Amino acid sequence: MHIGIAGVGLVGRVLVLNLLRQGHTLTLFDEDSAYGDKAAGMTAAGMLAVFAELETAESEIFEYGKRSIVLWPALLKQLDIVEAYQQKGSIITAHPQDYNELEHFIETLKSKVEEASQIELLDKAGIAVLEPDLEQHSKAFYIPHEGQVDAQRFMKVSSDYILSHPNVIWHQETKVQEVKEGEICFSGVCERFDWVFDARGLGAQNQVENLRGVRGEVFWLDAPEVNITRPTRMLHPRYKIYIVPRPNNRYIIGATEIESEDKSPMSVRSSLELLSAVYSMHSGFAEARIVNTLTNCRPTLKDNLPTITQGEKITRINGLYRHGYLLAPAIVEQALNKGVYQ
Repeated sequence: MHIGIAGVGLVGRVLVLNLLRQGHTLTLFDEDSAYGDKAAGMTAAGMLAVFAELETAESEIFEYGKRSIVLWPALLKQLDIVEAYQQKGSIITAHPQDYNELEHFIETLKSKVEEASQIELLDKAGIAVLEPDLEQHSKAFYIPHEGQVDAQRFMKVSSDYILSHPNVIWHQETKVQEVKEGEICFSGVCERFDWVFDARGLGAQNQVENLRGVRGEVFWLDAPEVNITRPTRMLHPRYKIYIVPRPNNRYIIGATEIESEDKSPMSVRSSLELLSAVYSMHSGFAEARIVNTLTNCRPTLKDNLPTITQGEKITRINGLYRHGYLLAPAIVEQALNKGVYQ
């Protein structure tokens, strides 16, 4: 089939990889450049926090997340970057004054799914075994089976792969005005396809009801004095900071979730809160260098759940909220299983 895809962010790329494996010819449209500099998938930490998200998420997110963890290795193998996937579990801790909140958090997870019984309580010695650089903390929980995808590596390498593929035409920096049954309209013209996918995220606000943006903010820090090897969270009364390791002692730091579609630079308040929290997590961050600060907006629906809608020759995928890397492979798999592409 000749398939058109509007939106080549994270969901669009996962779609492309699946559809190319099935032998289809693809024409892609995105208002961004091929390397996704404006995409939420480039800003993301890429956490596969299937358990840690359970406190506030529906069980549907948990099930999708488990499936995505199974699917990610094959996608990264297709791109020849299997090392961009890590599944060594994650750590969650808190300051002593917040231990009650930490225990309540874990008990909430265990009350929601039986698999959460695998979460392990770590004392100071146990922490030192798994993450010696966190041994100043006296209490934490280890959540096995969680992990991460190196989001920035995935975005870059998938760009190279798709651009060089003979079955792909990519219209970069092209704003799509409308996606309708079997057609993608841009620059005053409509191109027809055997099937079309709308994966534009917030770009589809004129066609997807109740779609809004939720702002997120992250730092990239180079911290040669820190050696944390797993995604690590710290509970805090106001937010849950996460520290996600990348190669060469780089860390992605984030936490903020703001009901706003503002993509302007990070505020002083957010900067101070995030940097103070990460320094309290590990004093080695004091001498870290701030490599980048990024803000973006995640496409979100009223119930904060993803949606797949299908019509005659059209499928729309949207609303992955802050769970992009956790959900994308499973959501795309479900969307394709509803279609006629096999």
